[in-house]
Amino acid sequence: MRSLFNRKGRKDSPTNEAPFQPSEAIPNHIAIIMDGNGRWAQKKFLPRVAGHREGMNTVKKITKHASKLGVKVLTLYAFSTENWKRPNDEVNFLMQLPVDFFDTFVPDLIEENVQVNVMGFIDELPPHTKKAVENAIRDTKDNTGMILNFALNYGSRSELLEATKKMAKKVQQNELTLEEIDEETFEKELMTASLGEFQEPDLLVRTSGEERISNFLLWQIAYSEFYFTRILWPDFSEEVLENAIGIYQKRNRRFGGL
Repeated sequence: MRSLFNRKGRKDSPTNEAPFQPSEAIPNHIAIIMDGNGRWAQKKFLPRVAGHREGMNTVKKITKHASKLGVKVLTLYAFSTENWKRPNDEVNFLMQLPVDFFDTFVPDLIEENVQVNVMGFIDELPPHTKKAVENAIRDTKDNTGMILNFALNYGSRSELLEATKKMAKKVQQNELTLEEIDEETFEKELMTASLGEFQEPDLLVRTSGEERISNFLLWQIAYSEFYFTRILWPDFSEEVLENAIGIYQKRNRRFGGL
């Protein structure tokens, strides 16, 4: 797990020493912790929800660009299991956001051949949010291009616990032996199983300058490359995405070897 933040911890720049090379390897799976919506709004003396709405526009922009670049899976951390602790007004707004987002963006996703996938504890979402999610998945299921994978009401510790319980139940019911439990069988119980060969992000991006994982894909990012930027999510641009990929392209991924 290597950080792609520059060595002195300064704000990254789209014009650094590792420019994006379209001819070089593109990460198959990019995961993004979209952070900084609230701070973006506060800096502009706007309510926090204005930052979330602007962040939604950034999602649309980055989704299209990632698809254009040839990314196979784009996973976005949209709402964590811990985010329920936020003020009710903000939570209610965030639960309405997928409704508004998919209502306006699904036609574009169909045109771009992008398929929607959602992982998390979906049954715990409000009915209107769950319906919007299910409709977007249904309407884009025949698309064969990039997978836009939202982590919604997702927490990695809970995911790992649920996977462990499922395997324990299979052992109890004699559907699985202890000897058969390995990484491959365990990964089949994770919420990313539907992503197939692209379960593990090649590149993890976090915006806003925070350098922590926040209970996100703890199993899956074991060998991911990290890119931390102080740019707030609403200001995250296609150029910054390419900058992150450009730095990734210069990495020598050894996966524990030499």
